[in-house]
Amino acid sequence: MNHYEVLGVGRKARPADIKRAYKRLARKHHPDLNPGDRRSEERFKQIAEAYAVLGDAPKRRAYDRELDAPGTTRAPQAPGPADAWVFESAFDPAHAGEFSAFVSEFFGGMGRESEVRNAARRGDDVTRTISIGFSLALRGLTTHVEIDAESPCARCAGAGRVPAASPRPCPDCAGTGRVSRIPGPLRLTTTCRRCEGEGVLRWDGCGTCAGAGVLTRRERIEVRIPPGVDDGSRVRVPGRGRAGRNGGPPGDLFLITHVEAHPFFRRIGDNIHCTVPITVSEAALGSRIDVPTIDGRARIRIPPGTETGQKFRLRGKGAPSLRGSARGDQYVETRIVTPRPSSERTRRLLEELGTLETGDDLRRNLPG
Repeated sequence: MNHYEVLGVGRKARPADIKRAYKRLARKHHPDLNPGDRRSEERFKQIAEAYAVLGDAPKRRAYDRELDAPGTTRAPQAPGPADAWVFESAFDPAHAGEFSAFVSEFFGGMGRESEVRNAARRGDDVTRTISIGFSLALRGLTTHVEIDAESPCARCAGAGRVPAASPRPCPDCAGTGRVSRIPGPLRLTTTCRRCEGEGVLRWDGCGTCAGAGVLTRRERIEVRIPPGVDDGSRVRVPGRGRAGRNGGPPGDLFLITHVEAHPFFRRIGDNIHCTVPITVSEAALGSRIDVPTIDGRARIRIPPGTETGQKFRLRGKGAPSLRGSARGDQYVETRIVTPRPSSERTRRLLEELGTLETGDDLRRNLPG
């Protein structure tokens, strides 16, 4: 298998295609991702050897002439001590920039990591649960909650570190700025994370905030709960989350409302439901009755012949909508209460009613 076959590209492949194939295969067979896999390690060495040749224009031209020579066949060789220089050539100065880019991408990019660490970052959002009564949830309220308020540390400006009084050699890399990521014959090294490649530690952790970059204090804040919140609604309080880092803005506080149940009203969406008892005579003859609403009492008309379970709608008497100025409706369900003969007069009236009507007509069409 020749170098083109190792990388899976054709003889006319462009340098960008060769580089792309090399990065893809190197990631796949890298020893760090395949610990203890000797086949992947050997494959990784073949890939590095192939790229050392095909990634360098003069070496590639010489290699192509060798392939085109009559009777020439290049058989794959197992890398060993005698040809270890071939693998090492993938890391020589001629390819340092290209391979460094791959290593930087593979290990997260120390330069980019430093930039990300020092860049301004928005603080995290915080979520809290707050319990409120049914009526207060519909009307809205202003209340107070206690939070762990954060503010950037004034000493380190939110960085979590301060300039060292006297720079000292980095113990992780012994002052070289480079550390070995893969011990052994591969000798692959990357930029030291602790000193960011300088070899010298110029920063100390901030003693005021213990390296956190922020200071925390208990604070009682005032929040406004809008009318119409339901169980599980989210109320956003801007800027009351975690403090930002390196001058970044703070996050937000989100209050998750837990609305307590009401003994009479039930809420379904923006509509309010309730059940009202009526007498037999009110159901039979019709009547006008007062029913509770979240705004007070309202009068509704019960038509003659009303039955248990029949519903009547009161428009606009439901919960305020969080999505606009409209309100839901209230649905009143009737429940006919059977009278008990608690007095002799009541008993006589029921007996008289019984002589005028019978349940046989109501049950005439029942099966059986």
